[in-house]
Amino acid sequence: MIGIDVASINRIKKMHDRFGIKAYEKFLSDKEILLVKKVETAAGFWAAKEAASKALGTGIGKECSFHDIKIKKSKLGAPKLKYKKHIRKKFKIKKSYLSITHDEGFAIAVVNNIKK
Repeated sequence: MIGIDVASINRIKKMHDRFGIKAYEKFLSDKEILLVKKVETAAGFWAAKEAASKALGTGIGKECSFHDIKIKKSKLGAPKLKYKKHIRKKFKIKKSYLSITHDEGFAIAVVNNIKK
């Protein structure tokens, strides 16, 4: 199960400029917000969560919200993805892989879920 998404860095910047931290709280947990040092990271996290929901076949919505998906960083700084337990069980997710990149105003993320 693979999902991909692209996010405009400028769109995320405008959201943050207009609404401040509340913009990030819409799609990030407090721990995830602490990882955001620049807007490119926030845009990458947005794209990652959208890609993760698409990898489930649902998109963000009733079945899976932004807050059902958690992003952390490995000791080497690589992004790591984890779904909440009820999502992992419902969609039989054994392991998830995440890659994020950004360049020229866009952040792109790809998620690959391995089923049980």
